[in-house]
Amino acid sequence: MKKLNLAVVSICLLGTFTASAQLGGLLGKKSAGKKSGSFATVWESEFDNKATRLALCDGDGQYIIGTDDNSASVLDANGKAIWNGDYKKLTTNKTNNSEYQYTIWKDKGGYLFLFDARKLGTDRVAVLDLATGKELWNSELYQDLIPKDAKGLEGQDQGELETVKYISEMDAFLISQKNSVILVKANTGEKIWETNRFKGGVGKYIYDAQKKEIIMVNYKPTGWGALFAGFKNQLVRINAVNGDILWDATFVGAIEKELVTKRAIVDMWIKGDKVVMYMNGLTVYDYATGQKIWNVNYDNDINGANGGLFSGGRRSKIYRAIAEPLFTNDAVYLVILGGRDRTKYIEKHDLNSGKLLWASEKITGAFCMPNIYKSGNRVLVQVGGKVQVQEYRLEETSGGFGAGMALGGFGGGGTVKTWVPYIYWDYKNQKNSVLCLDDATGQTAWRSERFDKRITDFILDDNKTVFVGDGDEFYSYDIASGKQLFDVKHNDARVGKAADVIDFNDKVVVLSEKGLAAYNKKDGTRAYASEKIKGVDYFYHIGDNYFLRDQRNSKNIIYGIDMTNGETKGSVQSKGKGGSPKYGDGIDITEDGEYIFAFKGRKVEKIKVNN
Repeated sequence: MKKLNLAVVSICLLGTFTASAQLGGLLGKKSAGKKSGSFATVWESEFDNKATRLALCDGDGQYIIGTDDNSASVLDANGKAIWNGDYKKLTTNKTNNSEYQYTIWKDKGGYLFLFDARKLGTDRVAVLDLATGKELWNSELYQDLIPKDAKGLEGQDQGELETVKYISEMDAFLISQKNSVILVKANTGEKIWETNRFKGGVGKYIYDAQKKEIIMVNYKPTGWGALFAGFKNQLVRINAVNGDILWDATFVGAIEKELVTKRAIVDMWIKGDKVVMYMNGLTVYDYATGQKIWNVNYDNDINGANGGLFSGGRRSKIYRAIAEPLFTNDAVYLVILGGRDRTKYIEKHDLNSGKLLWASEKITGAFCMPNIYKSGNRVLVQVGGKVQVQEYRLEETSGGFGAGMALGGFGGGGTVKTWVPYIYWDYKNQKNSVLCLDDATGQTAWRSERFDKRITDFILDDNKTVFVGDGDEFYSYDIASGKQLFDVKHNDARVGKAADVIDFNDKVVVLSEKGLAAYNKKDGTRAYASEKIKGVDYFYHIGDNYFLRDQRNSKNIIYGIDMTNGETKGSVQSKGKGGSPKYGDGIDITEDGEYIFAFKGRKVEKIKVNN
């Protein structure tokens, strides 16, 4: 089956440990598109050191950092050096070989958190001020935050470790230790409080600023089994000021983690006077007491389809196959993955009592049901669509620093066989359809099954019209009646099979395997089609800017696209290490999408998107 690497949202992928290391350079006239433009270089500069560990900017582009295992270098928005230095000289406890480090960006700077996990001796941590390079604090009190052999770093992006969580609302680090959890001030390391009634990593937390409280759920960190012998599954409500446990609730079942990203598969929401936890189904707790009110047990995701965890030279799992709960003020809609027969159906529950209000007909032939939508007195269900695949592939790569070294390889000579991480989106053969249910009864109002090849996500317009793509055609339906308003042959646009849809003013832009095609919402007429872009795998909407990404064949190319006409503003091909986990090695983009940074060793290039 042909695979399409596509993401419609900015998914945090792998930074330091991505398989392919790339280098930076403008493609300019070589970029594809209806009209090929070129980005302008604002400046080129150099770090004092080679950026082999981190290379990224803060959201505004005011600070740009490059680090290796033992040193850091920071530039300002004009490419001028602010500070640089070796960690062993910058830190008073001689924190040096930092196998793991991450940044916390704040207004006018932030923090660089360093971990020196020593095989012999006491582990060291230190926190530097990103604006000045000065040490804010260090400690040798916190041990086993990362494993001694770094195996626990498999698939980690540049973010918190399982044992360290940054609580942005409090400007504090929550640190998990063998017998307790400790909250310390991020800028001083001063202990705010410590509790022994909560152990393990923080899978998810919600900070209530008005009440100054934290609701959080724990999980058992990978590789720390011996440390957490007394571990139990807990959902807790904590006084954020002094660490008092206001209540704790235990739950059954282990929180799983994604294969590559290692993110905990759990979510939480506060709905009025209730706390809702999404794990192995849905469980609703009373916010005031922690008492469980009701729950529905079902599989949140397919977890391990596609040949299971091990299949030849691949380890693979599938995610994002089942839609998250859809909440209204007094109800919740769930996609239920059935028991042994694995059939699926929709349930509507009263949010207060959990009472089952209705269940839809069984939906057969569907591998995934990734989205549900509410529109007036209709509930729209996407039957079929793309799923996320996370996998490791056993590949032969050249030696040196990179993913293979981090993941543990074997072999000899100039190459080694390593487990290389990949995250991509894939379409599976299934019975695709648009299913519309009556909100009052759950009965089928109408259904369209004209989607032979695949089905995209939906675009709803003014709660009256739904737009959706097949691989080769593009459709519009009246939501109330199911009447088909138009059917456009998308394959005539010659940009490949439709992969997803983007709501853009009075148009729907169909992101396809080889470019873009835009259709007017009012009648389905084609507004434009771009010339072919050889491979589109990711789509980013950043500020008022739109970007496409091509990472085929160990490349990482970012295209800037004018969505009004499909023209290509310019493109950047990266060949450097570092970069943001969102955009791949060697590339970072400011939060407004106006500037791209490309990294190559010591070199930094700042690129303007809109000329």
